[in-house]
Amino acid sequence: METSDRPGRLAVGVLGAGRVGSVLGAALAQAGHRVVAAAGVSDASRRRARERLGVDISQPDDVIRRADLVLLTVPDDVLPGLVSGLAAAGVDLRGKMLAHTSGAYGLGVLDPASAAGALPFALHPVMTFTGRDDDLRRVAGCSFGVTAPEALRPVAEALVIEMGGEPVWIADEGRALYHAALAGAANHMVTLIAESQELLKKIGVEDPGRMLGPLLGAALDNVLRLGLAGLTGPVVRGDAGTVRKHVDALILAAPEAADAYVALARLTADRALAAGLLKPEAAERLLDALGGNSWT
Repeated sequence: METSDRPGRLAVGVLGAGRVGSVLGAALAQAGHRVVAAAGVSDASRRRARERLGVDISQPDDVIRRADLVLLTVPDDVLPGLVSGLAAAGVDLRGKMLAHTSGAYGLGVLDPASAAGALPFALHPVMTFTGRDDDLRRVAGCSFGVTAPEALRPVAEALVIEMGGEPVWIADEGRALYHAALAGAANHMVTLIAESQELLKKIGVEDPGRMLGPLLGAALDNVLRLGLAGLTGPVVRGDAGTVRKHVDALILAAPEAADAYVALARLTADRALAAGLLKPEAAERLLDALGGNSWT
């Protein structure tokens, strides 16, 4: 029996055949579902639709008409307008499963479609997609933040499992904080490391990545296994003199980075103090080194 003939196989449509939509559509196709249509506006989306999904670009209403499951894989700022526009245009949404992939939005953004008879849920892959060929491999084993009405929860979680992911239930009211935690860790980490690479280049280090790789790998392993107990460095040691040298050097070399260093050093010290890793008197010395007036 062909996979597309197995019970429970879905016709899948993709609204937004970008990095995420093309990968999730391809993952569902590997699981035996059938991608029947996709929509997109850029040349890259057209190429991904053909190469990854095996379909040509269609109009959004045609995608919904042909699909049982529609992936709404558009940027966050576009999502509310897309959903309300589909509902206002009178597109027949009755019985259609609509799954958006936004981390920050919950079910409320799908309310106009739900009122028109659609079945809403959110499937957010906790992964970064770059548009490279190895994106599909990254889906396997990654977590998905799943939010759905209780009746649809088994369906949403089953789809994630079929794609090779791990469903993690996120309450609707927790979506914004959930996404803030993920973006703060992943996106800001990239910025911090890129900044460190630039600073090292300024003093003549030819391959900053090679220097940083083992250190950052160990630091990541430490925090994932040990939490804050894995913290090392001058802040947790209470080495105010070294911290002050850091601030002074950054003010001269990269003043735009100095404020970020101070803010993160204060946050690090605050957490270390609360965890009992840093003594109050050491925290006060650090505060003075960071140019503060009171410990918060």
